[in-house]
Amino acid sequence: MPPRSPLPQRFGLDAAWLRTLDGDPRNPAPWHTMRDWLAHRLSAHIDVDAFLTDERFVAEDGTPVRADTPYRPNTFVWFHRDLAPEAPVPGQVRVVHRDERIVVVDKPAFLSTIPRGKHVRESVVVRMRDQLGLPELTPMHRLDRVTSGLLLMATERRWRGAYQSMFMRPGEVQKTYRALAELRGELSTPVTVRNHLRKQRGILQGEVVSGAEPNAESLVECEGKLPGSDRLGVYRLTPRTGKTHQLRLHMWGLGAPIVGDPLYPEVLDVAVDDFSTPLQLLASELRFRDPVDGLERLFTSDRELPLRNAQ
Repeated sequence: MPPRSPLPQRFGLDAAWLRTLDGDPRNPAPWHTMRDWLAHRLSAHIDVDAFLTDERFVAEDGTPVRADTPYRPNTFVWFHRDLAPEAPVPGQVRVVHRDERIVVVDKPAFLSTIPRGKHVRESVVVRMRDQLGLPELTPMHRLDRVTSGLLLMATERRWRGAYQSMFMRPGEVQKTYRALAELRGELSTPVTVRNHLRKQRGILQGEVVSGAEPNAESLVECEGKLPGSDRLGVYRLTPRTGKTHQLRLHMWGLGAPIVGDPLYPEVLDVAVDDFSTPLQLLASELRFRDPVDGLERLFTSDRELPLRNAQ
């Protein structure tokens, strides 16, 4: 791993880094200059010469790497990439709680938890690092991009271990969700769903693996009709595990897929900048005993179902 970056964050994002090869006595300088090595590594993605001219590559001491800087083995170089344009996600990230160790935010639908793929600046981490001036702010768990609600984040590296470990131990964090789905006369609640879920990389939908040892469990309760609707009900969902798409798969399996779901029961062709139909799934409560000071913590979202299109 590299030493601490000489470049500050930009838009809440750390600088990227590269390291030259370890020294080889048989070929100590496989490239004549650092420019030659950078072009070899990066020219397919960025204009290396323009970056060098603008002094956008820096060495460990913060000095610019120049086109004629001799190649050196085992050397780190930092730079900030140019970011592709992103459609601004509507809605605000609301700060529910902030103290020395943690920040709890209430995120809107369509905002990714972490920078990933086409969602970099339009992610909770990047927005809030920049907005709150907390360069080490890191989520302790994740919400799907299309899910709204509460997210717990640690303010600094030194607090991450305690809070991440808490989420890894079953039962230490109680998460409550609420969702809109069709009322089904044949569905008797409360009901506990237990099965084995699998989500494969590159495949949008997860699946239930029949006959496998259960690895996912959710308690599903119906709280009653959505006011003003005879068809939709408000469901209280309490996951006891945290598998990808768990609640969405479990509600679909009960014959009551969550309203607005672009993946279940079928994959919909929704443009990345289409924010018209929020998934009606809200991470509404977060309860735990603080692993640092032992205090009981309870946080509640002030968003209400149905979730509206912020545009």
